Amino acid sequence: MTTRTTTWTTTPPAVGPVTTGATTTRAPGRAGVVAGAGPVLAGRPAAAAADLLARARDGLGLARAAATPGDRYVASHLAALRSAAAVLAVRGRPRRGAVLGVWQVLPRVAPELAEWALLFAAGAPRRAAVEAERTGVVSARDADDLLRDAEAFAGVVADVLGLPRPVPTGPVGLVAAGSSGLRGSGLPGPGGER
Repeated sequence: MTTRTTTWTTTPPAVGPVTTGATTTRAPGRAGVVAGAGPVLAGRPAAAAADLLARARDGLGLARAAATPGDRYVASHLAALRSAAAVLAVRGRPRRGAVLGVWQVLPRVAPELAEWALLFAAGAPRRAAVEAERTGVVSARDADDLLRDAEAFAGVVADVLGLPRPVPTGPVGLVAAGSSGLRGSGLPGPGGER
């Protein structure tokens, strides 16, 4: 029996100039860090991450405007996937081996987001059931809770990557200003605990 392994790199591919505070240095494949603000990125990984976060923001707008709880749940979950993909665009990429899902990879490249990965991984089968047009899979409260979590997660991802937080679009967002979570890390976690 052959075992396949996946190797992950924790640095982005070669990038342009990286800003570290007030100075700009040439450091291919490295991201500078500003205390408390996450990495300051430049080049293709930063552009890809910013694009994915913008797409997540748009998906959250669609979720807020969704007519049914099922549509709101699916749009929220897909927005969370795009937020997670922004992290992977910067921090990790497979070199070879087994194909893993985003929620399996995210804790490996961003351990501070492990609880979020568990939360959204648990929601994936429900999203699939809604997409398969099963009825009664999610309630309005389930959909609203996932929307709040996906909005908070997009903000946390932006903070972790040192990018601007996505500005909500569409109907008024459901996340209260100053919500917090993820015990002990200072990062908002699922369910609003710190």
